[in-house]
Amino acid sequence: MASRVGVLSISGVRAAAKAGGILRTSNTSPVVSKVPCRTVIATHTGALLPKPEKISFGLLKIFTVVIPFLYVGTLISKNFAALLEEHDIFVPEDDDDDD
Repeated sequence: MASRVGVLSISGVRAAAKAGGILRTSNTSPVVSKVPCRTVIATHTGALLPKPEKISFGLLKIFTVVIPFLYVGTLISKNFAALLEEHDIFVPEDDDDDD
């Protein structure tokens, strides 16, 4: 019973909003996509559409991905090495064998 009341109230709100012009259907306003996306590859006559332009961010990708992760990896390994040395699990020996 409660779910039925909810459905009725939602449909009433939608009907009132449509009548008042609050909600717009896809027929009155086109959907504007900010991300370029192609859903068709051919025209209505059957001709293939040209390839979309490809934007390459070569060096920008390298600097934004490799450098921060390399830095984070060095911080993790430095802290883990300090933890091992603190608990005497791995302590480098200072043997001076000058034979």
